[in-house]
Amino acid sequence: MRLCVNIDHFATLREARGGLEPDPVTAAQICELHGAEGIVCHLREDRRHINDRDLRLLRDMVKTKLDLEMAITDEILQIAVETLPDLVTFVPEKRKELTTESGLDVIREAEKVAHAVRMMHENDIEVSLFVDPIDEQVEAAAETGADVIEIHTGEFANARSIEEMAEQLERIRKAAAFARTLELGVNAGHGINYQNVHYITPIRDIEEVSIGHSLVARAMFVGLPTAVKDMVRLVRGF
Repeated sequence: MRLCVNIDHFATLREARGGLEPDPVTAAQICELHGAEGIVCHLREDRRHINDRDLRLLRDMVKTKLDLEMAITDEILQIAVETLPDLVTFVPEKRKELTTESGLDVIREAEKVAHAVRMMHENDIEVSLFVDPIDEQVEAAAETGADVIEIHTGEFANARSIEEMAEQLERIRKAAAFARTLELGVNAGHGINYQNVHYITPIRDIEEVSIGHSLVARAMFVGLPTAVKDMVRLVRGF
């Protein structure tokens, strides 16, 4: 399993003071240097953390894989075409949410999503869809022509009991297995941390996890290189 690091929260901290530090691009370089196999950033419509300049610099500097999370809007689609990330992940986006709250409703927005997927493919950009672990949404994702799904693991991460966690974990496992039968790549993300990642790593159909908040929080106490190396060890299972 691969670790991709979401660097949005470095930019969030920067924007809290409206200055230049910490630089999310420098953070991305450190993450790669210490074992991350991809960098994730979310260019939101309101630019609350990552901004256009960050994205351009990240495209120039990232050596592993750059995954651009984005809503399906004309503006952001055009920016993706201009910057050419290795992967785009289409996510739902609400102006007042603190972080992405749920998966994309691919069934309801099938035509819109399929059009965006075609646009990215025409520019040699692979596409992932952030979806809840629901078979119908996974199947709809495959029908749009997407290459990958990223399973929303938020309900698992927020489970209040062992029984609820086990139930959510089984949903994730089944969705991942179903996606593979449809020849989709499978990633996972949202709320995964140092305490719960060991429940995810045995799911062999999941090839990659995207982790941001918990890693950035740990880095405040132990330093970013150590935080990344610790998570890499957990994700790789040693």
